[in-house]
Amino acid sequence: MTGNRHILRALTGARILTPVGWEDDFALVLRGDQIAAVLPMGKLPEGVEVTALDGGILTAGFVDLQVNGGGGVMFNDAPDLEQLQVIAAAHARIGATSILPTLITDTPNFVARAIEATVEAIAAGVPGIAGLHLEGPHLAVSRKGAHDASLIRPMSETDLEMLCAAASRLPVLKVTLACEAATPAQIRQLSEAGVLVSLGHTDASHADCVAAVAAGARCVTHLFNAQSQLGNREPGVVGAALDLGGLSAGLIADGVHVHPASIRAALAAKTGPGQVFLVSDSMATGGSDIDRFTLNGREIRRDNNRLTLADGTLAGAHLKLETAVQILVEGCDVPLETALEMASTRPADLIGRSDLGRLQPGARADVLHLNNALELQQVWQGGLAL
Repeated sequence: MTGNRHILRALTGARILTPVGWEDDFALVLRGDQIAAVLPMGKLPEGVEVTALDGGILTAGFVDLQVNGGGGVMFNDAPDLEQLQVIAAAHARIGATSILPTLITDTPNFVARAIEATVEAIAAGVPGIAGLHLEGPHLAVSRKGAHDASLIRPMSETDLEMLCAAASRLPVLKVTLACEAATPAQIRQLSEAGVLVSLGHTDASHADCVAAVAAGARCVTHLFNAQSQLGNREPGVVGAALDLGGLSAGLIADGVHVHPASIRAALAAKTGPGQVFLVSDSMATGGSDIDRFTLNGREIRRDNNRLTLADGTLAGAHLKLETAVQILVEGCDVPLETALEMASTRPADLIGRSDLGRLQPGARADVLHLNNALELQQVWQGGLAL
């Protein structure tokens, strides 16, 4: 594929998933880094460069809002521009053409460094970096998961000021916090500053979540995991995520974190307009062959697709979003177009990016070619083949 930003290029021979449904015998036409048109084959303009595909489907590049690492490194290892370049490139190759690099609970210095590195990456035009996700350190120790309990702490006024200032410098700043560690007033200040507040690693009650949503929280981090569960008298965070239309929720559909029956029940129960979307919660193993790495000085090992600390605690995931789509379709009876939307359009909409996650004129030319078994065959990022 040429890098000439003026030449029209057409991808043909595959079904195309557009916002209005499937198109057969159509071509996806790219001009530079944007989608120019979705046209019937008989209406292709003269002189267009054609790439003929052998069946399968074309869908929008995946948008992953929880990426802790990839390409053999963790963002927490060294939150700098070089690390972000490695992580973003690794995930683009496996289909996530837009990501929120995620810093797991760490020191105030590392949080500040992560903010500066992401600002620098966006200014430098690093492909795929859509913003930043800070998962902690303002969490509940009781639901710490793989986070280092010694680094977890309540949100201070200094923290609040830093986060609000960062939101003004970043296109997207997502912050996962616990109701135990941040007050509704702090959540309101964050939301008014433009932060996407997500509830996670928390034992919050349903009433706590209602108050957080009233203050501006709009998301729940990795639904079902590291949060209070749905009970008969106390709905907890899971119940709130499904019951409150103001909340969207990320889901790790890797066959490890959430049972297929729970996924089916959640999707059937979710009240809109908030929606369930897919995240990888990927660690350093994403897009690499390594089977172990360290986080805050603790070794995390990979056994097939399961990542754990020495005590067996789940520690993120080894998951490609194409695999999550396969699991939803084959194991959870989710329609293919819905599963693909959960990996692209829904997270893009949550972060306010109407130019991502959909194949339509004017959108970014982030395109995936999957075969009929939903296996990734080719990635185009910004119109360029990877």
